[in-house]
This record gives sequence, structure tokens and C-alpha cells, in this order.
Amino acid sequence: MDAEMVDPVAEDELGDETPVTEAEATAGEAVEHDIEALLAERDQFKDIALRLQADFENFRKRTQALQSDEIDRATGRLVEEILPVLDACELAFTHGADGVEPIWSALIGVLQRQGLEAMDLQGKPFDPAEADAVLHEEGDGEPVVVEVMRTGYRWKGKTLRPAMVRVKG
Repeated sequence: MDAEMVDPVAEDELGDETPVTEAEATAGEAVEHDIEALLAERDQFKDIALRLQADFENFRKRTQALQSDEIDRATGRLVEEILPVLDACELAFTHGADGVEPIWSALIGVLQRQGLEAMDLQGKPFDPAEADAVLHEEGDGEPVVVEVMRTGYRWKGKTLRPAMVRVKG
């Protein structure tokens, strides 16, 4: 009994009590230590996987937003190139040219459904972010738009082209 020291008593499969040797107790502690180490490692890998998944989701959302912004900018540039056509149609309509109104209405209708908005500045306070004052009349008080000489447009809420206006004030 001097080679093997007897530890507390353990029960075997039949319920019989048998003494546990020091070697068996050490092996049991090693197994418990290995299990704890494996559980800790599993938790560490699980945390890494969750972080990677969150990083990928953020990357996907950021990429999607950048792509959407680029599409909006590209379509805004295209619409900006079409604005002279709208101006010509508007001018022809105001001068009474025949057959222009249906084409102008169809074109402006399609563009408005996509995000184009004509600015209505007549009689409103002058805002340099929305209009360029090309004529100025003296008056008292805050500058007010008295005439719109060229329509200004917004594309999805942002000024695409400022209006040309005459201001009094």
C-alpha cells in the first residue's frame, strides 16, 4: 500500500465501493482540466465566429449602401444631362409650340417617378443653395424670389441644378 495511496472511496458500476488510487485521481483531474480547456477553446472559437459574422454583415450593408449611392449619383448625372431637353420643352410650351406638351409631360413624369423634383421658388425667400440670383432689384426686407427664369431641380432631395431667379429685397 506504500506504492499506491488510497484516496476517498468511489462507487463502481455495480454500486460497490472501491478505493480510488492517486493515479486514478490524477487522471480524473487531468480529464477535467482537458474538458475545461476544450470548453474554453470552443467558447473562444464561437466568439471569433460571431465577430466574423457581424463584421461580414456590416461589410455587406456598407457595400450595399455604397453601391446604392453610386447608382444614385450615376442616374443623377444622366438626369442632369437631360435637363437641357426639359428646358427646351418648357420654353417651347411657354411660347405656344404645338405638340410639345405631351412629350414634355411624359418626360417630366418619368423623371419625377424616379426622384426628380422641380423647385417652386416663386414668392419664397431666396436661398442660395437652391437658386442663383442673376438679377437683383432693390427692396426692403429679406430677399424674395420674384421671377424664376430657369427652373431648378432636386434629385432625390439634393439640389441637382439651382434655379436662375430674379430677386427683390
